[in-house]
Amino acid sequence: MRPQPFASTYLGIDLGTSFLKGAVLDLDTPAVRHVEREPFPDVLPGLPALHREFDAEKIFAQVEALLERLAAHAPECQGLVLCTQMHGLVLVSREGEPLSHYLSWADQRASGECFEEISRRIGPEERRQLGHEFRASLPLAMLFWFREHGALPKGEVFPASLGEYVAARLCRALPVFEATDAAACGAVNLETMSWHEDVLRKLGLESLRWPQIRKAGEAVGRWRGAPCFTPVGDQQCALVGSLLAEGELSLNIATGSQAALISPRLEFGQYTTRPYFDGRFLKTLTHIPGGRALNALIGLLTEMGGGEDPWAYIQEAVRGVPATDLRAHIAFYPGPCGDRGKLENLHEGNLTVGHVFRAAFESLAANYQACAERLAPRDEWSRLVFSGGLARNLEVLRSLIIERLRTEWRLSPSAEDTMLGLLILALVFSGRQDSVRAATEFFRAQGQKHLQ
Repeated sequence: MRPQPFASTYLGIDLGTSFLKGAVLDLDTPAVRHVEREPFPDVLPGLPALHREFDAEKIFAQVEALLERLAAHAPECQGLVLCTQMHGLVLVSREGEPLSHYLSWADQRASGECFEEISRRIGPEERRQLGHEFRASLPLAMLFWFREHGALPKGEVFPASLGEYVAARLCRALPVFEATDAAACGAVNLETMSWHEDVLRKLGLESLRWPQIRKAGEAVGRWRGAPCFTPVGDQQCALVGSLLAEGELSLNIATGSQAALISPRLEFGQYTTRPYFDGRFLKTLTHIPGGRALNALIGLLTEMGGGEDPWAYIQEAVRGVPATDLRAHIAFYPGPCGDRGKLENLHEGNLTVGHVFRAAFESLAANYQACAERLAPRDEWSRLVFSGGLARNLEVLRSLIIERLRTEWRLSPSAEDTMLGLLILALVFSGRQDSVRAATEFFRAQGQKHLQ
């Protein structure tokens, strides 16, 4: 039986870290329909320590196959919108062909002496202008590593993120950036919204062909006759899908975790500043300990056996421990909460899953309180917005956070935040809504999930 086509449809693609996802975006209803996903390809084997590379050709082939399946449900597709995992890098040619593997945000090859040299060349004022987007895992640092090791390809070389590479390939066009993803390269002067020429010159990267930075809603080119719009950053897209409004504090708690607040103007502080939509900005803290840190504890406790999903057991065990004298600091990976974790005051009476994970959840709740205070004074926001799998599923963790922050809260309306975000962006890019702010208000007034 042939699929029933939908009217006034766009296709949405989320180039995520764990999955490549796609959906049909019905602009008439409006609704997200026919969500499909497949695992992101495995990291290439045999790489040196700290390297995280993926086959760019294989990723593109999977995206093409995903689009082919979705197109059967939307033969009159009127546009293609994409969001992409941020902070990754692939070097591409003028025609969008890959000149390197895809280096993900988890690649740390530029850490150590390489990043120390970058830090010597880039001063505090320049780091501020970059929005404090300054880490060894950023494309800017990876490119410097390539240059220092004589590994940059010859000829015209365009730095691109995964989204820009895929879009350029689909449209057979020059790669171009949109601001939310361009800033994730760590090379954008937020005061001018252009590539930071002084920083590029100091790192010897000015000869690269840095793509144009375009406004959200401008087209890269055409795919099957329909406009393909510049990819946006997945964090910003997910926040659109959570229907985040000014005055709300977003806590996304999944494998990774972030706190974010929309700012109507460009502000700098002890946080990262990133572009948002409608000329607004995000104040955000990323790499907050979340599911990855909890999984490290689970890995320790299940190392000797057991293949069952442990989360239901953990939640029930924590509910049975209303208080614990075990103290935890869950910061096993570098981030705003430190880079070393600990368990303290262990004794025979609290060496149980319930005590250990209650202490871990209390540690996470304390981290979110500290991050909220670091992002903004309490009077700048009045409600929490929870998103991400752990925030949705771990009621105990949510309760501990709410108890600390003592505020109103709500859940993101959909578990598919990025897909709902892509639907909202499609409505704006198609001209059906005047702005992301207006589209967000429209969906908040609807009070439904828009997922079918």
